[in-house]
Amino acid sequence: MENNELQKILENKMEKVHTQSLDLSFNELLDMYNDRELDINPEYQRLFRWTEGSRSRFIESLLLEMPVPPIYVVEDENGSYQLIDGLQRFSSYLHLRGHLNAEHLVNPVKKGEQLKLQDCDIVEELNGWTYEELPLSLKIRLKRAFVRVEVVRKGSDSKFRYHMFKRLNTGGEELTPQQIRNCTIRMLSPTFIDFIIDMSKNNDFKKSIDRISEAQKLGSFDQELVLRFFALKNRQDKFIHDLADFLTEYMEDVSDSQNKQENFKYEDEEYIFKKTFKILNSALQDRVFGRMGNKGPQANFAVYQFESISIGIQDILKNIDENDQNHIHKIKEKLIEIKNDTEFSKQTTGGGKNSKGSLNKRIAIARQHFKSVVL
Repeated sequence: MENNELQKILENKMEKVHTQSLDLSFNELLDMYNDRELDINPEYQRLFRWTEGSRSRFIESLLLEMPVPPIYVVEDENGSYQLIDGLQRFSSYLHLRGHLNAEHLVNPVKKGEQLKLQDCDIVEELNGWTYEELPLSLKIRLKRAFVRVEVVRKGSDSKFRYHMFKRLNTGGEELTPQQIRNCTIRMLSPTFIDFIIDMSKNNDFKKSIDRISEAQKLGSFDQELVLRFFALKNRQDKFIHDLADFLTEYMEDVSDSQNKQENFKYEDEEYIFKKTFKILNSALQDRVFGRMGNKGPQANFAVYQFESISIGIQDILKNIDENDQNHIHKIKEKLIEIKNDTEFSKQTTGGGKNSKGSLNKRIAIARQHFKSVVL
């Protein structure tokens, strides 16, 4: 490829991008937030994790007029902005002013509660103060503290907005892979991720995975399990070795309106998902994805069992009447039979089981057992 050809390709990509840089005060951003001109998607807002000390030190930086990294937003068709980078900083300011609602935190914050500064290490005298208690001159300084706001203007290519968000947000160690997907892929289209979130709230599904840890729940692992179900059900043959990339690529393809090859039929997929987990929950409740113990299935959660059982049952799903207790009883017997299978146990315990061969083997074992059920 010649140099001028490469330059033309880059320029063609740049033509799809429209950006603008603004210097706005934090008080202006607060007003925009309260007037719903600046949106923090609720799913994104749950990623706010800074400690009260980190929040306080950021406020200390503003008072000392230290440089603040830019905030990135995208402009929607109405001219409003959606925050895509800068959540920790802006939420800290919201807490200072009493406008933060973050009940997911270890120390929950409700709207109306102001941050009490703590762990400031440059001006230790700030510790213990709230915004309302500060001298007027410092309140004004905080209101007028400005930040560079980089705006991706409406009309910019949706894929560019997506890749920009992805690159800005994949470095944060506090975000789980699923939380990153939830936010980044929303830049392509919110439809699929909203569907995933909605399915994760299904009662039968929630009861069947009830034994996942609290840390996993906070990290949106329940939503990742929904994604695993659809990705493996519809694209198991494309899995090679890296599950995280496999899930991200599947989510990208379903969400990308320009990808005509991935025809995700929402109504049909919802029916299959709900029927699958109604059957499994009815059969063994929170033990359905547990390992076999001396006294039967244990009340724990094993992700390899989740993959194998939820996908393995698909071949006979249409034959099962989820309201027929005789059918449910036979599925329960079959689940116990699967869990007692020595090879199945081998393929679903221990590390190093995320390879293509092991995945296919354990799903095949579950599928073969389910096929032998007589309904």
